[in-house]
Amino acid sequence: MKQDVQIFGAAHSSIQHDSAEKHVTGTAEYTDDLVGPARMVHAYLGLSEIAHGRITELDLSAVRAAPGVVDVLTAKELPGVNDVSPNGKNDDPIFADPEVQFLGQPIFAVIAETRDLARRACKLARVTYEELPFVLDLIAARDAGMGYVTEPMTLRRGELEPAMAAAPRRIKNRMTVGGQDHFYLEGQIAMAIPGEGPEVSIFVSTQHPSEVQHMVSHVLDVPASAVVVNVRRMGGGFGGKETQMNLFACVAAVAAKRLNRAVKLRPDRDDDMTATGKRHDFVIDYEIGFDDSGKIHAVSGDWYARCGFSADLSGPVTDRALFHADNAYYYPAVELRSHPMKTNTVSNTAFRGFGGPQGVIAAERMIEEIAYTLGRDPLEIRKLNLYENGQLTPYHQPVEDQILPRIFEDLEASSDYQARRQAVIDWNAKGGTIRKGIALTPVKFGISFTATWFNQAGALIHIYSDGSVHLNHGGTEMGQGLNTKVAQVVAEALGVNFHRIQITKTTTEKVPNTSATAASSGTDLNGMAAQDACRQLLERLTAFAAEMKGVSVEEVRIGETVQIGPHQMPFDEFIKAAYVARIHLSAAGFYKTPKIHWDRATGRGHPFYYFAYGAACAEVSVDTLTGEYVIERADVLHDVGRSLNPIIDKGQVEGAFVQGTGWLTSEELWWDGKGRLRTHAPSTYKIPLASDRPKVFNVRLADWSVNREKTIKRSKAVGEPPFMLGISVFEALNMAVASFNDYRENPCLDAPATPERVLMAIERLRS
Repeated sequence: MKQDVQIFGAAHSSIQHDSAEKHVTGTAEYTDDLVGPARMVHAYLGLSEIAHGRITELDLSAVRAAPGVVDVLTAKELPGVNDVSPNGKNDDPIFADPEVQFLGQPIFAVIAETRDLARRACKLARVTYEELPFVLDLIAARDAGMGYVTEPMTLRRGELEPAMAAAPRRIKNRMTVGGQDHFYLEGQIAMAIPGEGPEVSIFVSTQHPSEVQHMVSHVLDVPASAVVVNVRRMGGGFGGKETQMNLFACVAAVAAKRLNRAVKLRPDRDDDMTATGKRHDFVIDYEIGFDDSGKIHAVSGDWYARCGFSADLSGPVTDRALFHADNAYYYPAVELRSHPMKTNTVSNTAFRGFGGPQGVIAAERMIEEIAYTLGRDPLEIRKLNLYENGQLTPYHQPVEDQILPRIFEDLEASSDYQARRQAVIDWNAKGGTIRKGIALTPVKFGISFTATWFNQAGALIHIYSDGSVHLNHGGTEMGQGLNTKVAQVVAEALGVNFHRIQITKTTTEKVPNTSATAASSGTDLNGMAAQDACRQLLERLTAFAAEMKGVSVEEVRIGETVQIGPHQMPFDEFIKAAYVARIHLSAAGFYKTPKIHWDRATGRGHPFYYFAYGAACAEVSVDTLTGEYVIERADVLHDVGRSLNPIIDKGQVEGAFVQGTGWLTSEELWWDGKGRLRTHAPSTYKIPLASDRPKVFNVRLADWSVNREKTIKRSKAVGEPPFMLGISVFEALNMAVASFNDYRENPCLDAPATPERVLMAIERLRS
């Protein structure tokens, strides 16, 4: 145990990520780094080559005869169900049989002695199809009557039609918002090791070990207790490993049990991007009614989402788009409708923000529409329409913790927004090739799973007889620092050195029935569960100490030095004495989020425990000859409550801002006319590079903020909310383009605002 550095009172300290040194030295172990058992074989998926059709013949004879092939799996070889749908709809088969519903859908799997042999053998399959009509575009799907993959939702408050009719001004428009690939550094991967009888152990890169456990048990037709799922860390997830990993884990597990050999499945990046879901792209039709001051009277909107061939998580994703369609603004009368459209594309899934960004960006577009119509600074319109405490959201939850006015005041001053905006206007008035834009946008983001039952967590803490502490919880580490933060909570609760805490892999053997590490709630839930386990341990240890020395429990303080009345003992010595006295030195903690409830049928409830807030000011320069642009400066002020670890939280804000900017600027998904994803590799899909970051990047945490709710140490979630701050870059680009018409018209850029789209918008205003 490391004792060279003493860190006490660990919560709220900028402690280095527990795996930081391992990350940069290459010693951090990911699933593909694990040493496989002897005789391990490798699986690879055979994918469909049409967008929609029926398989009339599947000839795998050449595949079975290929060098090194030991087995081939199709739907017929699955002992249990051929389904990995996370919602019980039975609409997401592991292997297409007999209907193929998107180009790239798995049809079979090859298991061979090496990965290369399995991959080569897949190419020998002969598949005959009866091709059927297909629809890729979501509006075309609506017009063709493709229907919904899941039940839509409506949020309604106030009397919309009278309010809209009475509004002095009205605007009706459409916005297209693109999707996004997760582009995790570590791709999808699973390794399954067979055990005795029905048992199987799986090492997998997943955000949701318990769901993998249940999916594998259903596909193998064995009890969940026979399946153990392990996750030490992921090389990124962003939502792409919440449900999409299920198929890979199930294929590896079925093959392992059939062959009684360990099996690893790791697709190429191209196949990974083709066969797994992405952020939903949306077409948003909106109407706003407002007055001459810029005050909103009424909002109506339809959110059409390309969901793909199955439901996956499209229901809750499109729900959350509506939950955040107000962002930070009060709509006196409102009606919002979701349309989760079925298409012949891969099923889209969770992605950082989980539909929230697609709601927030529409709110910001409507604010811009009002500002351009009235010839006003959009920031003025934003301030005018901010929620006041006590006002109801479209889902009838009151806003009770509004801090955006203070955030605006702070950021407006620190970024020198007013002077810089005037400088941008003066620059653009001179004409020239380079045009500039600046925007200051906010975010209000609800924290909790909208599926109320997911708002629970467990933790298991052992104190061994030598005084070392073993921490296990139900969350998964994907680089975001969850394990470090929970260890800080435990160290502070026990009053011991942070380095005394041994953080271990997430496993369904220790903490059962866990929720996905998603919805920005990993620290909130697992931190509180760990704190509950510490409370139980401290109660036992305090009672033991008091009895041992004949003092009251009030005279006992547990820590590196245990104080028992006038007596002192080193922690290690004290724990040894407790062990000898047969004190139970293990505790399972549990937590469930209070106050939340939600009735989807009525569109009413209190789905979020609290809101996280933030704002960003971005300035851009656009080359009007090419449409290319750079981010000159970005200033961010974000609310994380009382930060558990400021340096980790700041890193999360920085990363989220850049990823959000990538979604809205360079990351473009494109399918050709046959339904083939053409942006399927780093060569064709453009995530932000280091050179794309803001030239000046000022990120601060609102260190004066304290969560009014009883969260872990009064902190707030940080994973998803700052993602939407990248919208400030998008709106700044919009302003730069608008300078060609003296800001008289809103260019209404669609996302992503690639250089091509920016250039076309400029040419339209020039003509």
